[in-house]
Amino acid sequence: MPLDAKEFALKAVGLLKDKKAQDICLLEIGRLSLIADYFLICSGLNKVQTQALSDHLQENLQDDHYKLLRREGYEEASWILLDFGTLVVHIFLPETRSFYNLERLWGNAGGVDTGCLTTLN
Repeated sequence: MPLDAKEFALKAVGLLKDKKAQDICLLEIGRLSLIADYFLICSGLNKVQTQALSDHLQENLQDDHYKLLRREGYEEASWILLDFGTLVVHIFLPETRSFYNLERLWGNAGGVDTGCLTTLN
């Protein structure tokens, strides 16, 4: 039986924690936008780590129900976007994340308690 959208997003959180992603934030945006049900935002310490986080998700997250629809920014590695349809993952370098500040932009979205979230205020 396939995972539901929230279980899929939480699986992604666990995979990012395995690879020591920084400041993981899961936002439930489905009630605010048709883009996706969840945004998952995290940081890597350098370009090598952001690419490793992306690779780890791509290798371990896909199943028959959720396929990677699009990947952007992998070569530059300062902001990598992975679109799984219901879940969009944003992997940032800290300075790029600070500049775009998606948590503020999507501030009306509710954070999902995963035990690893940064404060969304």
